[in-house]
Amino acid sequence: MDQIKACRSFVRAVELGSLSAVAREQRSTQPTVSKIIAALEKELGVRLLERSTTSLTPTEQGRRFYARAKRVLEEFSEAVSDARGLTERPAGLLRVNAPLGLGQLRLNALVLEFLALYPEIEVELILNDRFVDLVEDGVDVALRLAGSLPPNMIARKIASAERYLVAAPAYLQRHPEILTPDDLAAHRYIGFARPANGEVTTLSGPEGTLEIVTRSRYQVNSSMAIRESFLKGAGLGICPSWLVHDLLESGQLQRILPAWSTPGQEASLLYPSRRYQSLRATVFMQFLTERIPLLPGFSAPSFRR
Repeated sequence: MDQIKACRSFVRAVELGSLSAVAREQRSTQPTVSKIIAALEKELGVRLLERSTTSLTPTEQGRRFYARAKRVLEEFSEAVSDARGLTERPAGLLRVNAPLGLGQLRLNALVLEFLALYPEIEVELILNDRFVDLVEDGVDVALRLAGSLPPNMIARKIASAERYLVAAPAYLQRHPEILTPDDLAAHRYIGFARPANGEVTTLSGPEGTLEIVTRSRYQVNSSMAIRESFLKGAGLGICPSWLVHDLLESGQLQRILPAWSTPGQEASLLYPSRRYQSLRATVFMQFLTERIPLLPGFSAPSFRR
């Protein structure tokens, strides 16, 4: 029996809580994964997992074995990496998670460019606007925009984006002129899944820092939907420069109160562990670290972790 393979299957079964999920991740079948873990249990002489039709949980022996096996696998992977040294070539499957809007507008093209540079690497790009659990979902690298970052992950800030107040010219023509931040309260505001009773927006400008309460009849948890709403003249709002850079340049959107600014948005790379990173993950993160700040609407951060 391949003990390393068996331990990997068991560890991922505990983390994913499903043999079927392990099978999908390993591009295998559920019966095959089940047989591998059953053989491991037979060799150890203990039951590691309690199985039912709806759940999969480790036994007490399984929990203790999981903790040790995970450390052994990390050490083994690190040893393999050290042994390969400079002869290792970036290859294999890389699972990447990123926000939907950024993925569609910017990251997809970068991934295609990356694949052309590294023909032996495969990338599975998972786009959604929720914070996934990197370990549970088997994600190697995640790109996060603003928000609080998980404390159990390693984060590296790689770029910054300004945030603008914007609206379509058609909307501005139909509604009262906006000359000061106080005028915003009388306008239709489109926000990113924010409370219906309003949001306090902080603006910094010629008169110092102000807090403006904005109210909205429409909130949506998709940056692409917000972008489309602005284009349709449905309202005004604050959004990161990478989302609307092209629309501002073409005149389809206009900045409002350009002398006033809001706190910017930071882009960070997240990964599960400092102890070991595959070469494919390392070269991918280096690629994004170099390329994302060059994208329209982004700039290099003031510091990097």
